[in-house]
Amino acid sequence: MDVPEELPVAGTVVLLRTGEHGLEVLLMRRPERGSFAGAWVFPGGRIEEIDRMPGAGEVDDARRAAIRETSEEVGLDVGELVVLSSWTPPEGIPRRIRTWFFLARSSAGEVRAAAAEVVEHAWITPDEALRRHAAGEWILFPPTWVTLHDLRAFRDADAALAGADQARFYVTRIEGTTFRWDGLRLETQTLPWTLAVE
Repeated sequence: MDVPEELPVAGTVVLLRTGEHGLEVLLMRRPERGSFAGAWVFPGGRIEEIDRMPGAGEVDDARRAAIRETSEEVGLDVGELVVLSSWTPPEGIPRRIRTWFFLARSSAGEVRAAAAEVVEHAWITPDEALRRHAAGEWILFPPTWVTLHDLRAFRDADAALAGADQARFYVTRIEGTTFRWDGLRLETQTLPWTLAVE
């Protein structure tokens, strides 16, 4: 595998639980300012100095950042995190941050959203989140959309965690309104977005 490009790094937690209609994830809407303005995202954020450990690898620092940010943003403690994916943004955009996505089972606690960072939140099935995006009700960014799309295959949290046996690495290329990764193409010109295997 190629040596990863030197970029700022972040960690994101895809919190899972099994609800009445099967697998649910926690999504939160960002304020209408700053990064991902108005978009629905998973909890997470950039690695800070407190997350760095001497001799640790990037993914381990991202794991600590993801745990810390999840606690700060939604007030939930998470235990074991399973590496799901790594997303490298396309060249040429103003702010590039490589982000590691982790899966984790939700704790039994109640969401306590940080008002400065979270406008609203929802436990929701991947299918329903994608439906709201397709209807123009929700803003999603491609890494969130693809993650939700892939999670539709799992009936509950146990199955999703068991299915995350190998991390996937996404190095994004953009051609107009098309997002490309090795073997995948996401068309975003019109709703609903469509994902195709190349």
